[in-house]
Amino acid sequence: MGEKNKWVVTSAWPYVSGIPHLGNMIGSVLSADVFARYLRLKGDDVVFVSGSDCHGTPIEVEALKREMKPEELAVEVHSKVSELFKLWEISYDNYTLTYNPHHYEFVQDFYMKIYDNGYIFTKEEELTYCPKDEKFLPDRFVEGECPYCHTPGARGDQCDACGKPLEPTQLINPYCVICGTTPITKKTEHWYLDFPKFQEKLKNFIKNNKVIPDNARSWSLSFLEEGLKPRAITRDLSWGIPAPFPEAEEKVIYVWFEAVLGYVSATKEWAEKIIKNPEKWKDYWFDEKTRTLFFIGKDNIVFHLVVFPALLLANGSGHVIPYNVSSTEFLLFEGEKFSKSKGVGVWIDEALELLPVDYWRYLLIATRPETKDYSFTWDELETRINSDLNDVLGNFIHRTLTFISTYFAANVPKRGALDPVDNSLIQKIKETPKIVGKAFENFRFKEACSQALTLARAANAYLNEKAPWHLIKEDEEKAGTVLNLCAQVVSSLAILFAPIIPKVCEKVWKMLGFEGSVHHQSWDSAGELLVKEGQKISTPSLPFNKVDKKELQEKLLKIRSEEKEKKAVKKMKEEIVSIEDFKRLDIRIGVIKKAETVKGTDRLIKFSVDLGEEKERTLVAGLRKWYSPEELVGKQVVVLANLKPAKIKGITSEGMVLAAVSSDEETVRLLIPDKKVPLGSQVL
Repeated sequence: MGEKNKWVVTSAWPYVSGIPHLGNMIGSVLSADVFARYLRLKGDDVVFVSGSDCHGTPIEVEALKREMKPEELAVEVHSKVSELFKLWEISYDNYTLTYNPHHYEFVQDFYMKIYDNGYIFTKEEELTYCPKDEKFLPDRFVEGECPYCHTPGARGDQCDACGKPLEPTQLINPYCVICGTTPITKKTEHWYLDFPKFQEKLKNFIKNNKVIPDNARSWSLSFLEEGLKPRAITRDLSWGIPAPFPEAEEKVIYVWFEAVLGYVSATKEWAEKIIKNPEKWKDYWFDEKTRTLFFIGKDNIVFHLVVFPALLLANGSGHVIPYNVSSTEFLLFEGEKFSKSKGVGVWIDEALELLPVDYWRYLLIATRPETKDYSFTWDELETRINSDLNDVLGNFIHRTLTFISTYFAANVPKRGALDPVDNSLIQKIKETPKIVGKAFENFRFKEACSQALTLARAANAYLNEKAPWHLIKEDEEKAGTVLNLCAQVVSSLAILFAPIIPKVCEKVWKMLGFEGSVHHQSWDSAGELLVKEGQKISTPSLPFNKVDKKELQEKLLKIRSEEKEKKAVKKMKEEIVSIEDFKRLDIRIGVIKKAETVKGTDRLIKFSVDLGEEKERTLVAGLRKWYSPEELVGKQVVVLANLKPAKIKGITSEGMVLAAVSSDEETVRLLIPDKKVPLGSQVL
C-alpha cells in the first residue's frame, strides 16, 4: 500500500437470537479482525467497529419461543457474545448494540434528513397478515417457497439459497412461522424509500470501483439490471426503532435499513464514549480518503453495495460510500449447513472449551472459504493443528529457543561469517513480509497464512541442514551463527502470524526477550534482523500441542450432554407445577442391583434397579464424581419411573434416579429412604 491510509473496518452485525457458530465467525468477525490487526502493524489509521443486531423478526421470533421480551433476549445474548468475542481475541475499537439510545437517535435523525430531502413517500398496500395471531407478518414472520429459485423455507425478507431480497407477498405457499397458518393479505400504510432515483449513481459507483471483487460486482450489477424498485423502510412491528416520520407512530424502521447505519453510529459512539473526542468520527466518515471496508457473507452483498450506499446518497450529508467489501462463501460442517437443532456444527462457546482460541483462528483463516463454499472436517482440523502448527511452526520455534538456552546459556549468540545458505535464509526473511502483505491486501487470507508458513518450513529445512547440535562440537561460532539466524526467523514469524494467532505470537515475542508487545511492532520490521546479539531469552515452552480428533468429538458430545442436563435441571427448577402435574409423576422406591462405569466417559454410571417389577430397569446417571459403582450396589434409591426413555452413550436409560444438588452444583447426594421400605413403594 505504500502510504499510510485511513480505514473504517467493519464486520457484519450478527443477530442476537443466539450464539454464533464457526461459519458466522469466519464469514465476517474473524476475517475483519485479522485484517484490522494487519493494518495496525502497517501503521495505518484504523477504527474497527461492529455490534449486535438487536431488532428485526429473528429476535422477535426467538423471544416468542423463549417466552421473553425481545429487549431482554437482545441484552442477554449481546452480553454473552461480547464476552465470547473478547475470548476470541477480536480487537474491536467499539463493539456495541443497536438497542441503545445513541443508535436510535442517530438513525431517526438520519432518516428525517432523507425525508426532508424528498426521497421518502407513503403508500397503502396489501401485506401478509395472520388471521389467527391477528398481526401482520413482515420479514421472517412468514416463510414459503422462493419465487426465483423455488427453494422451500425462504423467508419474507430474503432467500438464503439464491440471496435474492424478497417481500413476504412474493412467497409461494406462505405460512406463519408462529402458528403455521396460511396468511391472508390486508391493507396497511408504509413509508418507502425511492430507490429508483439512485439506479444510475449506484451502477456507476459499482462499475467504477476497481477494488470491488468480481463476484460482488457481478452480483450487484445483476441485481441493478433488474431495475431498482421502491422499498418499504417501515414495518408493522412493536420491536424496533420507532419511525420518526409524521403520522408513523405505530411503525418501526426495517431492521436492514437501520443496522447498516450502525457502522456510522458505532464510530460516532466510539468517538464520544471511548476516546472522548465527539467530533473525531467525522474525520473518518466525511473524509473522501477514508476507506470503509465491510467483511460479510456472500448473502449480504446487495445490502452493502446497493442498499447502504443508496441510504448514504439519499441522506446527502457527504458520508463516504463503501470502498470495498470482502465477502466469503459459506462454511459448511462436514458437508451440511450448521444447525443447532440437528447438532450440526461447532458454536464459538463450545469451540473454546475444546481447544485454545489460536488453534481455531489458524484453522479458520487457513481454510477461509474465499472462492467457493468449504466444508469443515475433523480430519482437516487434526491435520492443520498437528502438521502446520505443531510440527512446522511450533517445532521450529521450540527447537531454536531450546538450543539457544542449552548451548548458549539463553543468550542469543553472535552472528559470524555467512555462507550462501545463510544469505538465502536472510533473503527469505526480507521477502516474506512483502509476499504475505500483498496477499492480505488482496484479501487472500489463506494465501497469506500459507506464505507465512512457507518461511517456517524453509527455516526448519535450514536448521536440519546446518544441524547446530552437531556443529557445536566442531565450530561454536558457526553453530552460533545458525541459531542467531533462526532467532531472527522466530521474530519475523511472530510478527507475520500476529494478526492470525495473536496470543501465541505475544507469548513467543516475550520468550525471545523483547520488551513491549508484538502487536505494536511494524509490519516491515518482520523483514529485518531484529534480535540483538546477547539478547536474553526466557525459558522456552511448546507453543502448540497435538490433538486427537476422536477425543475432541467425544469431548464435544460430553459438553452438549452436560449442557442439556443443566438446562433440564434449570427448567425443572423454574417451572411451577400444579398438584395435578405432580400426580402425573410416578416416583417409586427401588434398589440398585448392579453398577458399572460407562466406557469412554469419566462421569457416567450404568446401573440396574429393581422397582419390584417383573424386569429390572437400566438407568444411566452422571454420578461418578461423587459415587463409585461399588458403593451404589445395595442402596435403596428414589426413581422417577415414568420418564420417557432416553439414549445416553448408546445406552437406553429407563428412568431417572433422584438426587439433591447443591446450588453451586459441586455436591450431589442420592435421595434414600431413612428406613428400608418395600420395593416399588410410591412417593406421594
